[in-house]
Amino acid sequence: MVLRAAVVLSSSKLCSKALRFYSTDIVGANPILVRNFIHSALYHPEHGYFSKRSGPVGVLESSIRFNQLEGRSAYMKYLDKLYKMHDISWFTPVELFKPWYAYAIAESILRTANLSVPLKIYEIGGGSGTCAKCILDYMMLNAPPKVYSSMKYTCVEISPSLAQKQRETIGEVQTHLSKFNVECRDATDRSRWGKKETQPCWVIMLEVLDNLPHDLVYAPNQASTWMEVWLQKDNDSQVSEVYKPIQDSLISRCMEIIGTDIDDPSRGRKLISNIVSRIFPKSRRAWLPTGCLKLLETLHSALPNMSLIASDFSYLPDVTIGGDRAPLVSSKKDGKTVDHSSYLDAKGDADIFFPTDFWLLERIDHACSGFSNQIKKPGAFKPLKKRRTITLDSAAFMEEFGLPVKTRTKDGYNPLLDDFRNTKFYLSVPTHNTK
Repeated sequence: MVLRAAVVLSSSKLCSKALRFYSTDIVGANPILVRNFIHSALYHPEHGYFSKRSGPVGVLESSIRFNQLEGRSAYMKYLDKLYKMHDISWFTPVELFKPWYAYAIAESILRTANLSVPLKIYEIGGGSGTCAKCILDYMMLNAPPKVYSSMKYTCVEISPSLAQKQRETIGEVQTHLSKFNVECRDATDRSRWGKKETQPCWVIMLEVLDNLPHDLVYAPNQASTWMEVWLQKDNDSQVSEVYKPIQDSLISRCMEIIGTDIDDPSRGRKLISNIVSRIFPKSRRAWLPTGCLKLLETLHSALPNMSLIASDFSYLPDVTIGGDRAPLVSSKKDGKTVDHSSYLDAKGDADIFFPTDFWLLERIDHACSGFSNQIKKPGAFKPLKKRRTITLDSAAFMEEFGLPVKTRTKDGYNPLLDDFRNTKFYLSVPTHNTK
């Protein structure tokens, strides 16, 4: 079983340049890049999907007692009941499997952290605060006393409503309050991080990459060069795509890191592509994780000795929107999830989430740490990697650091291990090779 947003609630081509789209309030008088459209649709303080309410992410009042459920059928029936009761879009894995999901993350930190210095953790996009509370709980119960007493946990949250929810969640345990802080700001804004922090720290990103803005590039056929996609209104207030030569610096950097054949991971097929394109010309689209690039550039600049734990979807089923690494766009109406065939249908009431290409994530992470720049220096010695990275299936991560027995049903079915086949964990730590 594969999941789209923690749990599948339902299953649902991007049109050509000639097709027009109805206007949204997001596109104003001036053309905007697709990433700016997505950012506004998700995070605008007035009409953004995450900013105008805390409802998209559900909160369970108590942990699910998996050992009292007979098996998968009983679990799915119980889950359906929870969704109808809460009337929300989805529950995050950290919420469904609390406290065990966050406990596994806390254990992975304890095993590898330098405990001779105070433990400092940043969580990007802390949701309801469940992960932060459970990690603080785990450290209070299992870490050496000095670790819990001196640790600091900071959530960097762009949504004011979710930031307030995080404060309330942490406030359930009085001793956690002195160790916790939430900063309501955009984590990609380098100026808001202040001076460079050289001390070791941890950064946690759970289901963050899938909601980061992406850019869209287009080519009329297989042999043509890529162009940026912009959105503009016409005199009838309808929105259409406009294609321009690549000139945006963030798009250019992302394409340089990914490589020239951005929609063909196998590489080396240019000659065949040129022949085929003459006989069967076909337009191409590719989504670029420019939001991920911007965030990692910021983090590596502000926190050069950070260790990173990120978890997200490695692929998504039922995607009908065109382009490599295309997103799902879903909204909930009358208790049912509705998938949209165009990303422009997102007007603040729909979630936009992308699959994460973990191979590209590693390349971007290394590039932002400066490793890729060393490789390009002519005549240089073999460069030393600045990061040690590993990608694990979620089940492998939980079996290594967690307690999977706690999420097992009576007949042996385990949703934590069995239902998240399309999610992975990415771990990246500094090697301290500075030369």
